[in-house]
Amino acid sequence: MQPTVLVLNSGSSSVKYSLVQPDGGGSVAHGIAERIGADQSLVKIEFGGLHVRREQSIPDHEAALRLVFELLAEAGGHLETLGLVAVGHRVVHGGLDLYRPTVIDDAVVARINDLAPLAPLHNPPAVQGIEVARRILPDIPHVAVFDTAFFHDLPEAAATYAIDRDVARQWQIRRYGFHGTSHRYVSEQAAEFIGAPIESFNQIVLHLGNGASASAIAGGRPVDTSMGLTPMEGLVMGTRSGDVDPGIISYLWRRAAMSVEDIDGLLNRHSGVLGLGGQMDFRDLHRRIESGDEDAKLAYDVYIHRLRKYIGAYLAVLGHTDVVTFTAGVGENDALVRRDALTGLAPLGIELDEHLNDSPAQGARRISADKSPTTVLVIPTNEELAIARACLTVI
Repeated sequence: MQPTVLVLNSGSSSVKYSLVQPDGGGSVAHGIAERIGADQSLVKIEFGGLHVRREQSIPDHEAALRLVFELLAEAGGHLETLGLVAVGHRVVHGGLDLYRPTVIDDAVVARINDLAPLAPLHNPPAVQGIEVARRILPDIPHVAVFDTAFFHDLPEAAATYAIDRDVARQWQIRRYGFHGTSHRYVSEQAAEFIGAPIESFNQIVLHLGNGASASAIAGGRPVDTSMGLTPMEGLVMGTRSGDVDPGIISYLWRRAAMSVEDIDGLLNRHSGVLGLGGQMDFRDLHRRIESGDEDAKLAYDVYIHRLRKYIGAYLAVLGHTDVVTFTAGVGENDALVRRDALTGLAPLGIELDEHLNDSPAQGARRISADKSPTTVLVIPTNEELAIARACLTVI
């Protein structure tokens, strides 16, 4: 029997899970428990061709995970017979000292919790998920895999903010980068797709989902990335602003009498595409644009403008770029975003094949024109598989 790893991604009211075979790359089971704490919660399971869906009240994360295991067993997926060797936890922020896959103990949990101010939307739910899973599965090793790990060794010029150095050192203020598990996996898959050693070429990876980030990778090593101290910097996202003038924060505090918490909530939860266009699902955003909604059109235009700025910046950082890769929900599925992000860049060596870009094909694929000096790819990310494989390196 192939070993399996249970990968958990815990949110404030949800738990995504996947039972992964790291060696073969397959998913034995996956699904989500969502709306935890609401009157009518929902659990979905896919296992062995079966699709199980259960709606009921789920008071907390522990009840949610126990229900997942119960329904999985009813479908024939008993954990003790599925070769479970580890539980892998996605943790967004590892700070300066947590950047390798790490077997979890109480001290590691405390450190992840200490970093909550740097990722307030992500680290607290991760801690909750870890504590619950350790109670339910106490005899299985639990491993934390950090989104910031891939960018731990960014060049100092890329990692350093131009603020007082003593303040920065005291409070460990630097650019950490996020979505690192995805950027690492996708960059490696790009090398496999084009059949070249990853050390032999430069690439830009565009992870475009509800959260969005870009990275410049030279010879397999990241040299820049769009997210910074927190996952708020960089590209326009579903609910996050991305880059803003930091003076906006003090301006809103002085003139609008907004508290720090209010401003943080504004920039994290009520900005981005949602704040501008009233909708963060790009399928709905496109429908609104087609109906003549000017706010939706502006939201889309701002999103594309920022994305093009980062592509241009990373072309300059790298000097020459061999591959540009789109990944994650929007990057993999939205042909219009890919087209508008790269339109007019032929003089810079990037030219799409419109037919390939518009194709409904799934999986890893090339969408650049044959004559394009830069190869443009779409590569589905698989953070669960990457996390599962990382777990095996430490157990």
